[in-house]
Amino acid sequence: MTEAPPVPARAGRDDAARWSRGWRAAWPALLLALLAALFLFRHTLMAMAGIWARSETFAHGFLIAPLSAWLIWRIRRRLASMTPRPDRRTIALLLAGSFAWLLGQLATVGVAAQFSLVTLVILIVPAILGWRIAWNMAFPLLFLYFSVPFGEFAMPKLMEWTAMFTVIGLRLSGVPVFHEGLRFVIPSGSWSVVEACSGVRYIIASLSLGTLFAYLNYRSPKRRLAFVAVSLVVPVLANWLRAYLIVMLGHLSGNALASGVDHLIYGWLFFGVVILLMFAIGGRWSDADRSGKPDEPVQTAPEIAAPPAGAYWKSAAIAALALAAAPLGEWYLLRRAAAPPPVFPDMTRLEDGWQAGGAMPGPEWKPAYGHPSAEQNRLYSARGQTVGLYIAYYRQQNHERKLISSENVLVKSHDRVWTQVASGSVDMMFSGRSARMRSAELRAGGADGEARLVTRLFFWIDGRLTASDVEAKLLTALALLGGRGDDSAVIVLYAQKSRDNGGDGGDGGEVALRSFVEANSARLLGVLDAMRAKR
Repeated sequence: MTEAPPVPARAGRDDAARWSRGWRAAWPALLLALLAALFLFRHTLMAMAGIWARSETFAHGFLIAPLSAWLIWRIRRRLASMTPRPDRRTIALLLAGSFAWLLGQLATVGVAAQFSLVTLVILIVPAILGWRIAWNMAFPLLFLYFSVPFGEFAMPKLMEWTAMFTVIGLRLSGVPVFHEGLRFVIPSGSWSVVEACSGVRYIIASLSLGTLFAYLNYRSPKRRLAFVAVSLVVPVLANWLRAYLIVMLGHLSGNALASGVDHLIYGWLFFGVVILLMFAIGGRWSDADRSGKPDEPVQTAPEIAAPPAGAYWKSAAIAALALAAAPLGEWYLLRRAAAPPPVFPDMTRLEDGWQAGGAMPGPEWKPAYGHPSAEQNRLYSARGQTVGLYIAYYRQQNHERKLISSENVLVKSHDRVWTQVASGSVDMMFSGRSARMRSAELRAGGADGEARLVTRLFFWIDGRLTASDVEAKLLTALALLGGRGDDSAVIVLYAQKSRDNGGDGGDGGEVALRSFVEANSARLLGVLDAMRAKR
């Protein structure tokens, strides 16, 4: 007698039971690894949640994880037809992601640490379930990146573009405009482009919603990418038009409309209409109904038996250990870098006759750098020239007290006295070497510009000079990794822009700044080096 072949239906049930046993062991191990990641990096997670809670721009962050879970739930039948298989090669990627998080923490780049945390959460999935399953969950997992509060770096440029477009629109409409920096004056009043006018919140909301819409409504990669691009460009153009219409409404109504709270209400109503129109038009090309149900089981040849339950738990434990390396490294490096608060030495008298004292016309000004470990802002005079020197010194930096931050600027956009009207860069000789410095022009008062300052700004990081935010962050992280601490400072020099102040027929401010730097650059670096040496 020959053995009867197995019944296909029973074989199918056996396969289903075998796969479900694999999933029953994989899910708890995956959950354990995810909880370990969220616990180990809880400070980064709480920082993200804090931004979601206090910023309307990023309030959508609370919805991203639930939406990602719902997107995975939609394809549960497809996932159930596959066998989870841990891939321990992913541990190397987890270690790399942990190191990236460590660099972000040491450099106090919150967004880098937050992107690294999301990356680690994503990588845990293939580490426990395997790359085949992770690939089928690719969009829901990558969608988690929208939870990172990211995009404010573009705010200054977007504000500049918004101001430029509004001024052009007003002039084309026959409205005379006096324009300087982010402020402009028209016959009915003065306007200023502030952070809320940049359109960042509209762009981020449109991009996240547009990406989700493209995934749910298109199957063609080209259509998806095209709609994502549209959802990025449309809010930029719509924000320009919104700003122009708000100013025109205010101008034509004698500032009775589109001011105060109305300004924001009209903006969100306008944005809502634009987004609805964009989705309505995009829906006409939807091809989602041609591809079948999203959770159709994968038709494959029978697989070998699922790994034993211990394999999933072992992978979860190894992943947790790889994740723990970065927080432990941060704790060790910061403990090693601990030092008392810095103290400035006496700087009443500098070189070549420069000494504290003097005055400048117009309102008092100080750069808006928050929470330094030590700072000073003084005027120095010599031979009829006056120069201001501001130094903010930072030590043991964290996400509340750090040198490089979007909050640290020469002038806040809502400052009612001072306005930054020009910016650029210039090379100057500093202590015998050429150094790139940021230059800016500030104005105080009304359109007549009764007080103007020229400024120079650069950073001192671990004994090196730079005007680059990125380089400053990198130098800070490398100094901490090398055990030299994170001592850093910003130096701002400023002088009155005029033809007196020792100018001798030229711009007196520029002449005074060059004279001060030539005489005192070596002394200033010596002061900073001495403060660092007293750690």
